[in-house]
Amino acid sequence: MPGTWHYGLVAKWWAEFNRDGPEIEYFRRFVERGQPALDVGCGTGRLLLTYLRTGLDVDGCDVSADMVALCREQAEREGLEPTLFVTPMHELAPPRRYRTIYVCGAFGLGSTRAQDQEALSRIFEALEPGGTFVLDNEAPYSDAKEWRYWLAEERRSLPEARRPPEERRLASDGSELALRARLLAFDPLEQTATYEMHAYEWRDGELVAEEEHRLTLGLYFRNELVLMLERAGFVDVSVRGGYDDGPPTPEHRFLVYVARKPA
Repeated sequence: MPGTWHYGLVAKWWAEFNRDGPEIEYFRRFVERGQPALDVGCGTGRLLLTYLRTGLDVDGCDVSADMVALCREQAEREGLEPTLFVTPMHELAPPRRYRTIYVCGAFGLGSTRAQDQEALSRIFEALEPGGTFVLDNEAPYSDAKEWRYWLAEERRSLPEARRPPEERRLASDGSELALRARLLAFDPLEQTATYEMHAYEWRDGELVAEEEHRLTLGLYFRNELVLMLERAGFVDVSVRGGYDDGPPTPEHRFLVYVARKPA
């Protein structure tokens, strides 16, 4: 199973505070052009619930049972009944086929490269002929702090020291939550970064819960992902810069990959 930190207090944080972003409207255009759609790595429903509220036909899945449970709870509060299931991406076997499948911010989280390649093959199989797959991915060079660890002399300073959380945020149930991540290891040969996440919860000023999770992030460059998509069977693979459909440039933090399953 992929090892991620999207459980417990971290999942609660995502449900409370991770609700917006330019990705929502960007991916919506693809869903509107091809339904039914599947949100792979749906988390607590940031995109999925937004689409369901407007009547779009979208299912969702995630490796984290905690995230899926929070997504389902919010859907039920709003009178929505989405099809949700728990599965790692590389074991995807959905109940139906889709015209559109998208992965937003979830590719390469806690999984191996072999699992990521298998995930693309599973997504290919889950699409209807002629269907569209949309994937966003953060460029490895976009984070200046992380990028310096490609150098051997910088990696000697790892792991980063543990520091207290900087900010508490008030949750809807009256508790206060905080997260603090630190980089433990960086492997330029395997193109992976391993992080540790500390999550905290206070009630009435008293610390009542503290959790620690680890995640190894796979780092992918543009040409590598294009080749992986083609190996999985996709055709007409295009790469776009950010969420504006413009051509990709080295200044774009995120790249969007759009691919098609042959008709």
